[in-house]
Amino acid sequence: MSVKYSISLIALAAAATFVSAAHASTISGTTTLGPTWTRPLANLSGLSGIGIGVRYSVTPFFVSSAGLYDFTSTAVGFWDSFTFLYQNTFDPTSQLTNALRGNDDKTFLLGISGFDFNLTANTQYQFVTTGRAPANFGAWDLSITGPGTITFGTITVGVVPEPGIFALTGLGLAGVLLATRRRKQN
Repeated sequence: MSVKYSISLIALAAAATFVSAAHASTISGTTTLGPTWTRPLANLSGLSGIGIGVRYSVTPFFVSSAGLYDFTSTAVGFWDSFTFLYQNTFDPTSQLTNALRGNDDKTFLLGISGFDFNLTANTQYQFVTTGRAPANFGAWDLSITGPGTITFGTITVGVVPEPGIFALTGLGLAGVLLATRRRKQN
């Protein structure tokens, strides 16, 4: 292998390491003992007739980069959850104001809700987790994945690189070691 070819491989691996990776952040909470409200319908066309007096929790966050973000909320114990996204402020007495998106079931599995949504950098968002009916409440886990760092409240949550980044980094390191070894042999 020529030195020029080795240097090209090293440069390619190094460049791939710095490619913008998707960031994933998770946070957990509970609606147990939370305040109550009348939740909106998932399509935000009005308020629910059976979602009166349901418990909710609010998770404020913002993102460092604009783009498409994936939200997946899992109700621990598989209680029937609903999730909503608000921009700027959230007022439980004006449920449709600033509401951007709602969802009941992201998959066919009970207790998993969420959606994809384009977010703007450095804008305050509120993620609301609530139940379908008053008997639906409990612990939840929220995962947000997208192009920027997700900051909940005032604490930045750890960033988890995509698995492909580790593979490319390993390839780059292997190329460096191979080039170094061949250079020592010549």
